[in-house]
Amino acid sequence: MLGQIPKDKQLHYGAGIITGTIGYEYVYIKTKDRKKAFIAGITTSFLVGAFKETIDATQKGNKFDAKDLLATTLGGFTVTINLNYNEKLNNRIINSFRKRNKRSRKKRKNIKRNL
Repeated sequence: MLGQIPKDKQLHYGAGIITGTIGYEYVYIKTKDRKKAFIAGITTSFLVGAFKETIDATQKGNKFDAKDLLATTLGGFTVTINLNYNEKLNNRIINSFRKRNKRSRKKRKNIKRNL
């Protein structure tokens, strides 16, 4: 399947993954808001792709390629969905651990009181 996708589009997709990750992580670290980070990840990959295609359009014999922009944005979208899902999953795991740890501390206090 990957052999059917042109190398240029694969590179744009990869660039979208990188720029989407940077946008998502930067905003998430600053705000701790997954929704804002989600939007930032997609927007970052779109803007970087649009900027690159705009520069390409100024070169002789080259043009703005909407499919390249789509590949870049799709890479950002894909990674942003995964980062957002993993943040939710990590938060569930951390909260579960904290609850168990809190219960075990209460048990230890009760045992100490009974001694």
